[in-house]
Amino acid sequence: MTDTLRRVAVIGGTRIPFCRSGTLYADLTNLDMMTAALNGVIERNGLEGSHIDEVVGGSVVTHSKDWNLAREAVLGTKLAPSTPGITLMQACGTSLQAALGSAAKIATGQIESAIAVGSDTTSDPPIVFSKKFAHRLAELGQKKSTMDKLKVFKGLSPAELAPLPPQTAEPRTGLGMGQHCELMAKEWDISREAQDELAYESHKKAADAYQSGWMDRLLVPCAGVFRDNNVRPDISLEKLASLKPSFDKSGKGTLTAGNSTPLTDGASAALLASEDWARERGLPIKAYLTYGQTSANDFVGGDGLLMAPTIAVSKMLERAGLSLQDFDFYEIHEAFAAQVLCTLKAWEDPTYCREKLGRPEPMGSIDRTKMNVKGSSIAYGHPFGATGARIIGNLAELLAEKGSGRGLISVCTAGGMGVTAILEAAESASN
Repeated sequence: MTDTLRRVAVIGGTRIPFCRSGTLYADLTNLDMMTAALNGVIERNGLEGSHIDEVVGGSVVTHSKDWNLAREAVLGTKLAPSTPGITLMQACGTSLQAALGSAAKIATGQIESAIAVGSDTTSDPPIVFSKKFAHRLAELGQKKSTMDKLKVFKGLSPAELAPLPPQTAEPRTGLGMGQHCELMAKEWDISREAQDELAYESHKKAADAYQSGWMDRLLVPCAGVFRDNNVRPDISLEKLASLKPSFDKSGKGTLTAGNSTPLTDGASAALLASEDWARERGLPIKAYLTYGQTSANDFVGGDGLLMAPTIAVSKMLERAGLSLQDFDFYEIHEAFAAQVLCTLKAWEDPTYCREKLGRPEPMGSIDRTKMNVKGSSIAYGHPFGATGARIIGNLAELLAEKGSGRGLISVCTAGGMGVTAILEAAESASN
């Protein structure tokens, strides 16, 4: 380990196109997509046959066979088999948290290189049977004779065969993420019109990013797919306004399929390294990962399930000696348009900042023209484990193109957590 902290270089990120659940990736597994994303970053940076000190990441919706997912993905790539794979899961913050953990090791000299990766498929969810039937199946595997195997099913009732439907409800509240966000939207008085406007802007910015060729820097094809299939260039506020609420159907709901992220399949990867490692291989440094923070709140007690990023950002900025306005880009994950708008409103609210963030003054507003300038999750989709690495790659490209400045990353996650980070342009960080 080094006596002084080293700078953590972001070489760049690569992802496969994201696809709506049940569409073009319906036959792919998490392992298929994670391997494709890893091979993309390997090929883009000429790392075939190379040893990487660690590949860290995972998926949220997994099967029991995926217990060693990151290592199995590594073994399916063009990396050297000596590359370790470490499987990690922190809901929607998975690949960003993976990057923060590896960055700490790079900064302290424990490793020289790492890839943060995440994938998710809701097209291939694990189908779970009742506990009683599962016990029968486990017992079946222990029996030797046909007669003993048949005895396992004595007294079997049809009700035992009914599978339990996959769901993403919070275990401690029984509410889905959309239902929790509806509560937040009501608490913060976020209008349907404001949510639709943010969703409209996300799609338009994403469509422009494709039109300009921006996405060519980040995407690698997978299974014959060359672009995200959720981006809607023809989106209109009228179309968005015509959609019915998805989570609160009492007549008071404001979250719809249009202003929420769709269930999505996809994978992303981001390459991090020490400066020496990058320079030895002639790889350009696009940005530096300088700060990170993970926080949690008491969402069961009413804090708001997706409000923890407000806490994480506040703590991170205090450590960095920065204000909320000291950024050229804001990459705020759009789990729901309402979630983004609640976050922005909370930072402006004196009572919230005093009581929840411990700040004597509000953090203030941001320049919305600097937020999600190439679109975000509402347009591209949100494969849970992949979103963090997607954002790292996109922000690194933005900073490299500008040649100066810094960007803020904010990702909300299930369980009332927030994962945040700061990236600085390579040129500005060297000044």
